[in-house]
Order: sequence, then structure tokens, then C-alpha cells
Amino acid sequence: MVNDIIADSLTRIRNASMRRLEYTTLYYAKIVVSILEVFKARGFIADYKVIDKNKSAENNKSSIKTIKVILKYDDDKNESVINEIKRISKPGRRVYYSRNELKRFKNGYGLIVVSTSKGVISNEDAYSANVGGEALCSIW
Repeated sequence: MVNDIIADSLTRIRNASMRRLEYTTLYYAKIVVSILEVFKARGFIADYKVIDKNKSAENNKSSIKTIKVILKYDDDKNESVINEIKRISKPGRRVYYSRNELKRFKNGYGLIVVSTSKGVISNEDAYSANVGGEALCSIW
């Protein structure tokens, strides 16, 4: 059992992009899907798909869900679009940013994924919506 599903997902994406794999598989969680939606909207991943596998044929109530993430590379397939991906807020130490602290990250090339009262959004969207929140991860 994984204690920090977000950190595990980010590590799997980081490792797969360093090995130049076409895709990677993550454990399913709603928060991970929300983070991947932000990554896809900003062009850090190509796509993702939630895959539902039944544990047993006779019992449809218990199912295992996974997420297949298709990674994105440059035109020559040499370099990953993701340079760095880090977990900011951890289970032992939560990090919260106000609206003004979310203005820019890496001079506009990167983004911080923030969990706000308006959902999981990027730092630029949080700044525009005039909300702060818990900084989940950063990517550039």
C-alpha cells in the first residue's frame, strides 16, 4: 500500500520520462486524475486514460482501476518535455500559498499545481481566480 499516492505517481512519471518510455501506469485516485488533467492542459503529457480491471468475473463490485499516462517528448524523441517534477506538500509537512505567492513559477515556463476551494488548478489559474491553497507539486 502506498502512503503518498501523489508522490508515487510523480516518481513513476519522472522515472518513465528519464528512461524515454512511451507510457507509464499509475494507481488510480481522483486527486491524481485532477493533477494529470492540469498536466495535459499545459502540454506536459500527451494524454491519460483510466483503465478499469475487474478482480473477478463473478464479483463486479470490486475492481482495480489504473491510469495509463502517455508521455510527451520533443520532435526528435530525444528529450522529455518534463525537465523536473517535484512534490511540494507532503503528508508530514503541508505547504500553503496565498494568491500573491502563486504569481509566477520558473519565469512562466513551469507551473505549480494547487488544490484550492475551486478544485485542483494551476498557479496561474489560482492567481486569476484570486484564491490560494495547498501546493501539491511543481513541474517544468
